[in-house]
Amino acid sequence: MAIILRLDRVMADRKMSLNELSEKVGVSNVNLSKIKTGKISAIRFSTLDAICKALDCQPGDILEYVPEK
Repeated sequence: MAIILRLDRVMADRKMSLNELSEKVGVSNVNLSKIKTGKISAIRFSTLDAICKALDCQPGDILEYVPEK
């Protein structure tokens, strides 16, 4: 897939744990873990919005496009 999720990197930069982000965003640890590891095929804009608010970042900080060769 050409879209790579970088949530783990942004969380590390902000020194925020999965549990803390889960509480702030209102999404279960299991679902956030799937986002963090890239094991999802879609993400709701409302979830992305809540993650960006909690981490004080832009969607482009979390999502990266890497063209397939």
